[in-house]
Amino acid sequence: MHTFFAPDLAGPTYTLPEDESKHAVRVLRLSAGDAVELLDGRGGRYQAAVADANPKRCQLRITHHEAVAPRPYFTHVAVAPTKNIDRMEWFVEKAVEVGVERISFLRCARSERRELKLERLEKIAISAMKQSGQAWLPQLDELTDFAAFVAGVAPETTFIAHLEEGERTALAQVAGTGSACCVLIGPEGDFTPPEIELALAKGIRPVTLGASRLRTETAALAAVFTAQLVRSQA
Repeated sequence: MHTFFAPDLAGPTYTLPEDESKHAVRVLRLSAGDAVELLDGRGGRYQAAVADANPKRCQLRITHHEAVAPRPYFTHVAVAPTKNIDRMEWFVEKAVEVGVERISFLRCARSERRELKLERLEKIAISAMKQSGQAWLPQLDELTDFAAFVAGVAPETTFIAHLEEGERTALAQVAGTGSACCVLIGPEGDFTPPEIELALAKGIRPVTLGASRLRTETAALAAVFTAQLVRSQA
Protein backbone atom coordinates (compact mmCIF):
# COMPACT_ATOMS: atom_id res chain seq x y z
CA MET A 1 0.00 0.00 0.00
CA HIS A 2 1.38 3.42 -0.96
CA THR A 3 1.95 5.90 1.87
CA PHE A 4 1.61 9.69 1.77
CA PHE A 5 2.49 12.39 4.28
CA ALA A 6 -0.51 14.53 5.25
CA PRO A 7 0.56 16.99 7.99
CA ASP A 8 -2.54 19.17 7.67
CA LEU A 9 -5.13 16.39 7.46
CA ALA A 10 -8.50 17.28 8.96
CA GLY A 11 -11.94 15.98 8.14
CA PRO A 12 -13.26 13.00 6.15
CA THR A 13 -11.34 13.79 2.95
CA TYR A 14 -7.84 14.88 2.02
CA THR A 15 -6.51 16.36 -1.21
CA LEU A 16 -2.91 15.60 -2.08
CA PRO A 17 -0.69 18.54 -3.12
CA GLU A 18 -0.24 18.92 -6.86
CA ASP A 19 3.19 17.25 -7.00
CA GLU A 20 1.98 14.28 -4.94
CA SER A 21 -1.24 14.11 -6.98
CA LYS A 22 0.74 13.89 -10.19
CA HIS A 23 2.98 11.20 -8.72
CA ALA A 24 0.01 9.22 -7.40
CA VAL A 25 -1.97 9.29 -10.65
CA ARG A 26 0.67 9.43 -13.39
CA VAL A 27 3.50 7.41 -11.80
CA LEU A 28 1.79 5.07 -9.31
CA ARG A 29 -1.25 4.72 -11.60
CA LEU A 30 -3.70 5.01 -8.74
CA SER A 31 -7.35 5.12 -9.72
CA ALA A 32 -10.70 5.56 -7.98
CA GLY A 33 -11.19 3.04 -5.20
CA ASP A 34 -7.51 2.20 -4.71
CA ALA A 35 -6.41 2.02 -1.07
CA VAL A 36 -3.61 4.21 0.33
CA GLU A 37 -2.19 5.07 3.74
CA LEU A 38 -1.75 8.56 5.18
CA LEU A 39 0.52 9.64 8.03
CA ASP A 40 0.22 13.05 9.68
CA GLY A 41 3.51 12.84 11.59
CA ARG A 42 1.73 13.38 14.91
CA GLY A 43 0.72 9.79 15.60
CA GLY A 44 -2.17 9.64 13.16
CA ARG A 45 -2.28 6.71 10.78
CA TYR A 46 -5.14 6.74 8.26
CA GLN A 47 -6.47 4.29 5.73
CA ALA A 48 -8.03 6.00 2.72
CA ALA A 49 -9.39 5.31 -0.73
CA VAL A 50 -8.92 7.36 -3.88
CA ALA A 51 -12.14 9.29 -4.51
CA ASP A 52 -11.02 11.38 -7.48
CA ALA A 53 -7.85 10.42 -9.39
CA ASN A 54 -7.15 13.94 -10.63
CA PRO A 55 -3.42 14.45 -11.41
CA LYS A 56 -3.61 18.01 -10.09
CA ARG A 57 -5.92 17.47 -7.09
CA CYS A 58 -6.12 13.81 -6.16
CA GLN A 59 -8.81 13.52 -3.52
CA LEU A 60 -8.80 10.76 -0.90
CA ARG A 61 -11.64 9.57 1.32
CA ILE A 62 -10.66 8.55 4.85
CA THR A 63 -11.94 5.08 5.75
CA HIS A 64 -10.15 4.37 9.03
CA HIS A 65 -8.08 6.24 11.63
CA GLU A 66 -5.63 4.82 14.16
CA ALA A 67 -3.97 6.96 16.87
CA VAL A 68 -0.46 5.65 17.54
CA ALA A 69 0.94 6.53 20.97
CA PRO A 70 4.41 8.07 21.12
CA ARG A 71 7.25 5.96 22.43
CA PRO A 72 7.50 6.13 26.24
CA TYR A 73 11.17 7.08 25.96
CA PHE A 74 12.31 10.38 24.38
CA THR A 75 15.56 10.13 22.41
CA HIS A 76 17.26 13.41 21.48
CA VAL A 77 20.60 13.75 19.69
CA ALA A 78 22.35 17.10 19.25
CA VAL A 79 25.08 16.86 16.63
CA ALA A 80 27.47 19.23 14.88
CA PRO A 81 26.75 18.79 11.15
CA THR A 82 29.61 17.55 9.00
CA LYS A 83 31.24 19.53 6.20
CA ASN A 84 29.93 16.92 3.75
CA ILE A 85 26.15 17.32 4.04
CA ASP A 86 25.61 13.85 2.53
CA ARG A 87 26.79 12.37 5.81
CA MET A 88 24.16 14.31 7.76
CA GLU A 89 21.50 13.24 5.29
CA TRP A 90 22.53 9.62 5.85
CA PHE A 91 22.41 10.08 9.61
CA VAL A 92 18.94 11.66 9.57
CA GLU A 93 17.55 8.88 7.39
CA LYS A 94 18.96 6.08 9.54
CA ALA A 95 18.18 7.76 12.87
CA VAL A 96 14.52 8.16 11.89
CA GLU A 97 14.38 4.51 10.83
CA VAL A 98 15.90 3.36 14.15
CA GLY A 99 13.70 5.71 16.18
CA VAL A 100 14.46 9.23 17.38
CA GLU A 101 12.19 11.98 18.72
CA ARG A 102 14.36 15.05 18.17
CA ILE A 103 17.53 16.01 16.30
CA SER A 104 19.28 19.29 17.03
CA PHE A 105 22.22 20.72 15.11
CA LEU A 106 25.12 22.39 16.91
CA ARG A 107 27.52 25.10 15.77
CA CYS A 108 30.75 24.40 17.64
CA ALA A 109 34.18 26.02 17.73
CA ARG A 110 35.64 23.40 15.38
CA SER A 111 32.60 23.12 13.11
CA GLU A 112 33.48 23.29 9.43
CA ARG A 113 29.83 23.75 8.48
CA ARG A 114 28.57 27.06 9.84
CA GLU A 115 25.20 27.17 8.07
CA LEU A 116 22.51 24.56 7.53
CA LYS A 117 19.29 24.41 5.50
CA LEU A 118 16.72 22.10 7.01
CA GLU A 119 14.38 21.71 4.02
CA ARG A 120 16.28 18.81 2.43
CA LEU A 121 16.81 17.09 5.79
CA GLU A 122 13.11 17.41 6.63
CA LYS A 123 12.18 15.73 3.34
CA ILE A 124 14.57 12.89 4.11
CA ALA A 125 13.05 12.51 7.58
CA ILE A 126 9.56 12.32 6.10
CA SER A 127 10.65 9.70 3.57
CA ALA A 128 12.33 7.63 6.30
CA MET A 129 9.24 7.87 8.50
CA LYS A 130 7.06 6.55 5.68
CA GLN A 131 9.52 3.84 4.68
CA SER A 132 9.90 2.54 8.25
CA GLY A 133 6.16 2.61 8.92
CA GLN A 134 6.35 5.02 11.84
CA ALA A 135 3.60 7.49 12.70
CA TRP A 136 5.63 10.19 14.47
CA LEU A 137 7.89 12.62 12.61
CA PRO A 138 10.93 13.68 14.67
CA GLN A 139 11.52 17.34 15.43
CA LEU A 140 14.48 18.85 13.55
CA ASP A 141 15.99 22.02 15.03
CA GLU A 142 17.84 24.86 13.34
CA LEU A 143 21.60 25.18 13.77
CA THR A 144 22.31 26.59 17.25
CA ASP A 145 25.49 27.79 18.95
CA PHE A 146 26.81 25.20 21.39
CA ALA A 147 26.78 27.50 24.43
CA ALA A 148 23.20 28.59 23.77
CA PHE A 149 22.05 25.01 23.37
CA VAL A 150 23.77 23.78 26.53
CA ALA A 151 22.20 26.60 28.53
CA GLY A 152 18.73 25.24 27.76
CA VAL A 153 19.09 21.51 28.37
CA ALA A 154 18.12 19.42 31.38
CA PRO A 155 21.52 18.28 32.70
CA GLU A 156 20.18 15.23 34.52
CA THR A 157 19.21 13.59 31.21
CA THR A 158 21.93 15.06 28.96
CA PHE A 159 25.27 13.45 28.13
CA ILE A 160 28.31 14.58 26.15
CA ALA A 161 30.30 12.10 24.08
CA HIS A 162 33.86 13.43 23.68
CA LEU A 163 37.34 12.02 23.09
CA GLU A 164 39.35 13.94 25.67
CA GLU A 165 41.08 12.18 28.55
CA GLY A 166 39.09 11.67 31.71
CA GLU A 167 36.56 9.39 33.29
CA ARG A 168 33.58 8.57 31.08
CA THR A 169 30.68 6.17 31.50
CA ALA A 170 29.40 3.92 28.73
CA LEU A 171 26.22 5.44 27.30
CA ALA A 172 24.52 2.04 27.53
CA GLN A 173 24.84 2.17 31.32
CA VAL A 174 23.08 5.51 31.76
CA ALA A 175 20.82 5.99 28.73
CA GLY A 176 17.98 4.01 30.23
CA THR A 177 17.95 5.52 33.70
CA GLY A 178 15.19 8.03 32.94
CA SER A 179 12.33 8.66 30.55
CA ALA A 180 14.46 10.84 28.26
CA CYS A 181 18.00 10.99 26.95
CA CYS A 182 19.88 13.74 25.09
CA VAL A 183 23.38 13.02 23.73
CA LEU A 184 25.75 15.72 22.43
CA ILE A 185 27.98 14.74 19.51
CA GLY A 186 30.78 17.06 18.43
CA PRO A 187 32.15 18.00 15.00
CA GLU A 188 35.04 16.49 13.08
CA GLY A 189 37.90 17.27 15.44
CA ASP A 190 35.69 16.85 18.54
CA PHE A 191 34.52 19.41 21.08
CA THR A 192 37.15 21.83 22.37
CA PRO A 193 38.30 21.59 26.01
CA PRO A 194 36.39 24.82 26.89
CA GLU A 195 33.20 23.39 25.38
CA ILE A 196 33.62 20.20 27.39
CA GLU A 197 34.28 22.21 30.55
CA LEU A 198 31.16 24.29 29.91
CA ALA A 199 29.04 21.15 29.58
CA LEU A 200 30.50 19.54 32.69
CA ALA A 201 30.01 22.74 34.68
CA LYS A 202 26.35 22.63 33.68
CA GLY A 203 26.09 19.11 35.15
CA ILE A 204 26.11 17.25 31.85
CA ARG A 205 27.80 13.87 32.24
CA PRO A 206 30.56 12.57 29.93
CA VAL A 207 29.96 9.26 28.14
CA THR A 208 31.71 6.95 25.73
CA LEU A 209 30.23 5.12 22.76
CA GLY A 210 32.91 2.43 22.72
CA ALA A 211 36.61 1.93 22.10
CA SER A 212 36.59 2.94 18.42
CA ARG A 213 37.06 6.50 17.17
CA LEU A 214 33.83 7.10 15.25
CA ARG A 215 32.98 9.60 12.54
CA THR A 216 30.53 12.28 13.64
CA GLU A 217 27.54 10.81 11.82
CA THR A 218 28.41 7.28 12.97
CA ALA A 219 28.69 8.42 16.58
CA ALA A 220 25.33 10.19 16.37
CA LEU A 221 23.64 7.08 14.96
CA ALA A 222 25.35 4.89 17.57
CA ALA A 223 23.88 7.12 20.28
CA VAL A 224 20.37 6.73 18.85
CA PHE A 225 20.74 2.97 18.47
CA THR A 226 22.19 2.54 21.97
CA ALA A 227 19.37 4.50 23.58
CA GLN A 228 16.71 2.51 21.73
CA LEU A 229 18.39 -0.85 22.42
CA VAL A 230 18.75 -0.15 26.13
CA ARG A 231 15.10 0.86 26.43
CA SER A 232 13.86 -2.17 24.46
CA GLN A 233 15.61 -4.43 26.96
CA ALA A 234 14.42 -2.56 30.06
